[in-house]
Amino acid sequence: MIVTFCGHSKLNKPDSFSKWLDVILPSLIEGGADTFYLGGYGAFDGLAAAAVRRQKETYPHIELILVLAYLDREIDASRYDGTTYPPLEKVPRRYAIVRRNEWMVCESDVVISGVLHSWGGAARTLEFAQQKKKVVLQYPAQAGRK
Repeated sequence: MIVTFCGHSKLNKPDSFSKWLDVILPSLIEGGADTFYLGGYGAFDGLAAAAVRRQKETYPHIELILVLAYLDREIDASRYDGTTYPPLEKVPRRYAIVRRNEWMVCESDVVISGVLHSWGGAARTLEFAQQKKKVVLQYPAQAGRK
């Protein structure tokens, strides 16, 4: 089972979100989740990646995969188990992240959301996941987002 994440580059209450991830990730892993896709940008992705790394201590078989939006950008992938590049060769550069996020959603079985508000790229990714009828686990504090 593949899990991906969507959230804004900045996140309010990061400690609370990290604790929530520490609660839900073991259940997902025990339910068959073994691959976790991340985009690698911003505080949200950093928190999500750190949470998956913590789970690797107990579940060493899981994989943390960095999904690249650009092939010509240097990025430190040493803290990931691997990288992948979706078929974005013909996508204009300014749309690469949007199309990468859509690819991540399409390839995933579960989307973990830390979306704080209804505008921006993360909100669009969440909406896309909902349109694709993906299982979405929404950070509880976000239930009343505007």
